[in-house]
Amino acid sequence: MRTYLVTFHKTVPDDTGHDHRVLQRQAVVTACSDVAAAYAAKAMLCEADGVVDWRLRADTCEVCELGEHAA
Repeated sequence: MRTYLVTFHKTVPDDTGHDHRVLQRQAVVTACSDVAAAYAAKAMLCEADGVVDWRLRADTCEVCELGEHAA
């Protein structure tokens, strides 16, 4: 099993019309693959925020494998 950092961002405009990526949530997940880690983190986000689809809270989901010594 590998450890992954899954990060969710949402792009929102400010009052001048410029877009900014805002961090919504991060999760450290242990999984067999990056796809499995993304799936687990999406389920965690939905449960924590009480939504049926993670895209209601974020636009992007980025998965990064953590090294053995980083966790």
